[in-house]
This record gives sequence, C-alpha cells and structure tokens, in this order.
Amino acid sequence: MTPRIPSTALLLAALLAGCGQRTNTEAPTAPAAPAASTPASAPASAAQTGSIGPLPAGANDFTALVRKVGPSVVNVTTVQTVRGQPGLGLPPGHPLSDFFRRFGPQGGPPPEERSQGVGSGFVIDAEGHILTNAHVVADADEVTVRLADSKREYKARVVGSDRQTDVALLKVDAQGLPVAPIGHSAQLQPGEWVAAIGSPFGFANTITAGIVSATQRSLPDETYVPFIQTDVAVNPGNSGGPLLNMRGEVVGINSMIYSQSGGYMGISFAIPIDMAMEVAQQLRANGRVTRGRLGIGIQEVSEPLAQSFKLDGTRGALVTAVEPNSPAARAGLTPGDVILGFNGQAVADANALPRLVAGTKPGTEVPIEVWRNGAGTTLKATVAEAPNPQVAEANPAARSAAPKPTSVQLGIAVSELPPSARRALGVEYGLVVEGLQEGAARSGLRPGDVIVAVNGQRFASLEEFQKRVTQAPTGGSVALLVRRGEGSLFVAVPAGKG
Repeated sequence: MTPRIPSTALLLAALLAGCGQRTNTEAPTAPAAPAASTPASAPASAAQTGSIGPLPAGANDFTALVRKVGPSVVNVTTVQTVRGQPGLGLPPGHPLSDFFRRFGPQGGPPPEERSQGVGSGFVIDAEGHILTNAHVVADADEVTVRLADSKREYKARVVGSDRQTDVALLKVDAQGLPVAPIGHSAQLQPGEWVAAIGSPFGFANTITAGIVSATQRSLPDETYVPFIQTDVAVNPGNSGGPLLNMRGEVVGINSMIYSQSGGYMGISFAIPIDMAMEVAQQLRANGRVTRGRLGIGIQEVSEPLAQSFKLDGTRGALVTAVEPNSPAARAGLTPGDVILGFNGQAVADANALPRLVAGTKPGTEVPIEVWRNGAGTTLKATVAEAPNPQVAEANPAARSAAPKPTSVQLGIAVSELPPSARRALGVEYGLVVEGLQEGAARSGLRPGDVIVAVNGQRFASLEEFQKRVTQAPTGGSVALLVRRGEGSLFVAVPAGKG
C-alpha cells in the first residue's frame, strides 16, 4: 500500500493514496475539478472565531460553516529543486534517454528541475502558526502560503515536522490572520456530518461534505494515529486541510484516501485534531516530538492464543520480544506476557498499546497490568524516550543439516539450531521448523521459523520441547514463540493425539 502518492503518479493503481499533490512545472494542465466538489463562498470577514452553533436537525446547508471557517483555510505551495538526468528532460525509461546519456554533451552537471507541490492548511493562532501535513512540506526548499481571499501571500517557515503522525507546523510573519476554531475529535460519533475545505487539484477553498464512517481506525504501517474515517470527497491537494464538524470546529486534518486509481473512491482518513494539537505544541516548543518507549515486540491475541494462555477473551497485547536493558526488561516483562493495562488505562488490543506508550512522557514510572501463567500481576516500568525509527535488516537464521525429528502432536518436523545460528539470533536454544502438515501450516507457522518457547516457557533440549508439547490437552492449542527474521511472534498450533 502506497500512502500519499504524488499527482504525477495518479494513473498508477495504489491501495492507499495520499491527498497531497506534487507536479513538475512542465506537467500538463490539471484535470477538471471533481463533480462532487463545490467552490466555497467568499469569506464574510477576516477574523471570526468560535462555534457557529449546530444546524437544525436534518439540515444540510453548509453556507454558515464556509463563511465562518473558510477565511482561515490556506493554500500551501512548495518548491523542491531536484537534479535531473541528461537527455533533454526526457522521463526515465524513455527510448531516447539512453541515447542522449551515451552520445549527448558530456562533462557538465546534471540539469536542475523545480518540482512544485500543492496542499492545504489552516491557521491555528493569530501569531501566524499554520497546521498542515508533514508529507505536504517534506523536502521542500520553499513553502508559500496563500490566504483564501487570494490577495495575501506569505513565505512560510517550517517550525517542525513529525512524519510518524504526518503533522507539520508552519509559521508566517503576519498579524491579525483569521483563526480556525479548534474542536475536540474525541467527541466525534459515526454518522455525524462533517465537511472538508482545501485545494483539491489546486482549486483553492473548495468544500466537500459527508459523514463520519468510523473513529479510532488503524491502518497498516501507521502505528500512532487513530484515524477518523469519513466519506467526504478528498483528492490530491486536500492534504493538510481541516475536517470540520457542524459547529464549524476543526476536528481533524485530512491526510489520506483509500484508492485504486489515485483519486477519491469514497473513503478518506483524517488525523484527530486532539493528537495534532499535542504534536504542534511539542513542535513549537522543541522543534521535534518525543515519545515514550518500552522496548518490546507485540502482537494481537487471537482466540486460540487466548485459550493457550487461559485468558478470558481476545484482549490485550501479547509480548513477543523484550529488548535487553530496555525499560520492559528492567520491569520484568517477558515474552508470553499479555499486557491488559498501561498506566491505569485498559489495553483493548495490540493497536492501543503503542499509542498509550508513545503518549507517555519519558522518565515517567507507570504501572503495567500483566496476565502471566494464568493469573494477573502488576509491574512497574520507567518509560524511556523513543529514538528515531530505524529499519533493521533481517538476517535469516542458518539451517542445520542435522536429522529432522518430528513432533507428532503438532504435525511439524524440526531440527536443532546450530550454535553459530544461536549466537546470531541471541538465543540459548531453538528448533528450526523444517516441515509442516496441513493443520500446522494453516496455523501460520512457516518453514524456517525458529521455535524458542512453548506456552511462554523456554526449553533447552529437543526432549524438553517434546515434553512441554505432550502436556497440552488434545484438541487445544499450543502457543509457540518463534523467531522469524529479526522479529518474534506467537503462533497457536492445534495439538493432536500423541
């Protein structure tokens, strides 16, 4: 899935397309405005703030909302200078590009091209601070803000940008700007009317409307943001614009669309304004965002895993790995623990825990409610500061040429992990999965997985592994902790007759 794609790739199929737009200055004329979009009315005054009051029941007249909030919505344009390739500006892959590279003029530097992007934003205070998306201003050399009346234009400075929540804070040197009223996204309910104002395809101050489809929506590769899902028409260029309730208050920042064509297909996502304002406060004070960290790997608790751990229901976050010398390790957390509560708040599922931890100030000591060995306990952990995200390169474990004993109860063939591979993985002992029968294969276990624990208990030999497996009741499930690449996870494998 590709979030926030530029407009030059709009013809490519993408499951998750962004609503920011970036075009080359030599690009063709922008396509016609979408039929569902209606240009906003001209603002009535320069600086009006506060709620406009709810519309009558059943009403769908958004004119008062546009008059109230429209002046505070801005058009954001960015310019980025990129190094081109020799070949008269031909696009990559063009049949003649290789000819010019080989036989054209040599020795000079590659030509520079200026790439222009279009997005939206809104003013949050009279001092000239503006909220938008991080992907709208990413890698930009110049940022320009134009007000809704199209008569005032300012150069903007990027105060700070947080790519993990896709929030950026801009600052312009201006006074008396119209300010958008800020609401509370926590009060939003599915079915509630909302509206978006932005610059789809560059058409400034365009308003579209719809309803809230869902709240607290989790998306792939988006760890920290509980997105607001709507059916408001949002297109490239809407990125960074406000999502408004019917009282004229900002409740979200439009960020992404779900699309197979690059254009609006009925599903759009917004960042909750409560989270965005917290990020903006940190960016204004420090220029960056600090987040809490425990140092664990987690996964969802499935029904078979819940049965394996004697847990009543699929709730909590199952710990799959604990980093050495991390806050979690010092607190006593171990793989196989199920975290049910963090700092007094229930952990409904694995998606909830990273947001709770990230929102905790580093250095804070917090209680952690844990389900371990069929009973509950409480641990204390001092949250550390999360480093910048890094991508770890997976190092697959070496396989052994040893004989392949078979676990009859689980329907798997395994072999002992050689000492060199144990040192590489940082484990004392493990068994490599060499083969799977049908039932074990359906569980999600894969050849090459390294089994390091059974029902949360480590083992130091093949015999001990077999003993722990035979203790599982027939017809139940055995929770195997496995190493897969650089990660760890639990897999519930059904146990048959021995």
